[in-house]
Amino acid sequence: MPMAVEVRPAERGDVAAIAAMFAQDALSGHGDSADPADLADYLAAFDRITDSPNSWLFVAVCSGEVVGTFQTTLITSLTGKGSSSLTIGAVHTRSDRRGQGVGRKMISHAIAQGRGHGARLVQLMSNATRQEAHRFYERLGFSPSHLGFKLKLR
Repeated sequence: MPMAVEVRPAERGDVAAIAAMFAQDALSGHGDSADPADLADYLAAFDRITDSPNSWLFVAVCSGEVVGTFQTTLITSLTGKGSSSLTIGAVHTRSDRRGQGVGRKMISHAIAQGRGHGARLVQLMSNATRQEAHRFYERLGFSPSHLGFKLKLR
């Protein structure tokens, strides 16, 4: 029987669970932490995200537990005659819930959100080492189209 997954906007009370998921990710290299002393940093970021009219933070919930998260940002550009794109970021499914439909439900939600906002496309980036994730995104209809570059500032 498939697991019931609800995708909803994240709430302040979800932030510690989100940070704990990120902290368990050995590949990310973001320096995330589940230490309660760091919670204030995550809450400040949560406030900045929720204060933005074009950014949204979501969680996937199963049986009352946060088991996944992702963020979306609507970006309008002059390219494409002033079209908008929805960018999906910070996608994470708790390791014990992978392969159970959580990621599919989250990405489907983001795609529907993009359509609802009239976006021209939905885009995302994934760490180059995450081959399983790349296959997952391709199964959902995404195609690798660009090469990304980053410059660390701190």
